Amino acid sequence: MSNPVEEIVGESTMENKQKALNHNDFSSSSTTDDSRRPIDKKKCHLFNRHKPVHSILGGGKLADILLWRKKKISGGLLAGATVIWFLFECIGYHLLTLICHSLIVSLAILFFWSNLSLFINKSFVELPKIELPEELWMRLVLLLRNQCTSAVGIFREVASGNDLKKFLYAIFSLWIVSIVGRWFSFLTLVYLITVMLLTVPFLYEKYGDQVDTYGEMAIKELRKQYSQVDEKVLQKLPIPFIKDSKQE
Repeated sequence: MSNPVEEIVGESTMENKQKALNHNDFSSSSTTDDSRRPIDKKKCHLFNRHKPVHSILGGGKLADILLWRKKKISGGLLAGATVIWFLFECIGYHLLTLICHSLIVSLAILFFWSNLSLFINKSFVELPKIELPEELWMRLVLLLRNQCTSAVGIFREVASGNDLKKFLYAIFSLWIVSIVGRWFSFLTLVYLITVMLLTVPFLYEKYGDQVDTYGEMAIKELRKQYSQVDEKVLQKLPIPFIKDSKQE
């Protein structure tokens, strides 16, 4: 006849063994699942940016307009730029003529409305007093001054002859701008820049992952091509300051 104490001890040991086996199976399956999972790599953004597009653009009203978070203002700017470009480029309107015609129409409407309101017993809507804020104009002037100073400083640094890479970048950029200037007039170029400012940031914020992927591939290819040009051409140029900069 079996002892009940021994039966209880045997059952408990069997249960512990079963639990240990189940735990080992679960741990092994979890490790295999973890090994099968892809390792999350740190996402590389274009131009090594670490902030959202809205923050890069300043995070204010201008960023909201460029990213179409204020759709009425963004649409109005795009429509206004399109109308101005169409008037000047397609119809052949002139700026002074447009300003004069706009003032004529505005003055005529306001003049006749002010006289007509006396006969129809309606109060004339008083025009608001417009004062241009001095602080705003001072900011614009200071911004223009800083940009001009920065441009002159870059020109001086490139022309000093200390860095061949910056010199080649500047020559190539100016050459590209000169070619683009042959294709478009100044007004068309300004219009294209306006359209790009109102579309490119919005599309980049929406499809940023795809753009970053293709942009990283393009940057790698450009670096590869530049290394080949540097090895085959630039390093063979008999220019003293290139060797000095490499030795430093």
